[in-house]
Amino acid sequence: MRPGLTARSSRLVGRHVLLVAISLLVLFPLVLTVSTAFKTSEDVKVNPFGLFSSFSTENLVTAWTVGEFGKYVLNSILLTVPSTALVIVLSTMGGYAFARLPFPGRGIAFYLVILGLLVPFFTYMIPLYFQLRSMHLLDTLLGVNLVLASTELAFGTFFMRAFFLDLPNELDQSARIDGASELQIFLRVMLPLVLPGVGALTVFTFLQNWNNFLVPLLYLPTAQYRPLTTGLYLFLGGRSVDIGPLAAGTLITILPVMVLYVALQKHVTQGFISGAVKG
Repeated sequence: MRPGLTARSSRLVGRHVLLVAISLLVLFPLVLTVSTAFKTSEDVKVNPFGLFSSFSTENLVTAWTVGEFGKYVLNSILLTVPSTALVIVLSTMGGYAFARLPFPGRGIAFYLVILGLLVPFFTYMIPLYFQLRSMHLLDTLLGVNLVLASTELAFGTFFMRAFFLDLPNELDQSARIDGASELQIFLRVMLPLVLPGVGALTVFTFLQNWNNFLVPLLYLPTAQYRPLTTGLYLFLGGRSVDIGPLAAGTLITILPVMVLYVALQKHVTQGFISGAVKG
């Protein structure tokens, strides 16, 4: 065997060993959480790091009933789905406008939108609290949905604009010659071609909004619309020793995101690969 080929094989093996080690390091906390959630209370105390040494649903029942995670799941859906849909609709339309429609001040308007990526949420979260209170939107689903959507619009518009910029100009030009309106061009010609980007943005935005902790904590002061993130935090404060129900609550919190990612994994991969090529 040639020395060059041997060195290349050694590097390849070393790379795979490193990737496997990193994967095991990342997956172990998840596997341990699932195992703990389905253990009996006694087994959790006696053998906390043993994997799948027993099976019981008592921790899940405790988290769902005593911890009120059933209500938290519904609240998280009511906060995440509308805000994600709003981001997808507005970002897709905004990205199309900035990429394909010539209008006065388009460049300045786009950079003003991108400024939203440079302003940290911490700089305006207190003024926003008083603004929501003055508009009677504090502690409401509408108010928090608007806040969650606004924090993701700048990135979503920037992300979708890259996809629309890559489409050939002949597509919309030929559609206009055929008599199609601007809305028909957007919906029937352009939008189907950027669906991988829409899928990737959907998963990313859903993940961000589902796991958002600070916005619900600030703008939902009462327990009426408390989502999973703040509910798990309060549940943790009252059960610092009872690890089983905590693991069950954590599993309930992360399971919807995992299911969504697995379902749209192909679109996510295509979307981010296409975005990287376009960049």
